[in-house]
Amino acid sequence: MLKRISLVFVTLMMSIVAVLVAAKDSPGDHVISFDQPIILLISIGIVVFLFIPPLAMSFFDNGVVRIISGVYQCFIVFTFLGLIPIGFLIPNGFWTIMVSIAGTLVSIASVGVTLCIGNKTR
Repeated sequence: MLKRISLVFVTLMMSIVAVLVAAKDSPGDHVISFDQPIILLISIGIVVFLFIPPLAMSFFDNGVVRIISGVYQCFIVFTFLGLIPIGFLIPNGFWTIMVSIAGTLVSIASVGVTLCIGNKTR
């Protein structure tokens, strides 16, 4: 249980870092940037809100709950994977790409741990 919680929490932190890095490298007026701190805080709040279900499900050892949590976390993996090519479109998007790759790897590890580590048959 502790491994699942910690990996989901690390994935959450990687998502927040990805939002902050993308805000640093914002190319235009209609994107998240540090010039509009309220919108940046709302975006971070939405990310935290979207991570409440996998964090809550990581406390349970039921197989069905772990499968639902793994499927939910697969969407997070796809989000990080979709952010990688977007980093190529951003000027100076090197750090966006690096954070996206790191987030993808952490998310894949989190899905693997969620699906593989659980209650053992006795």
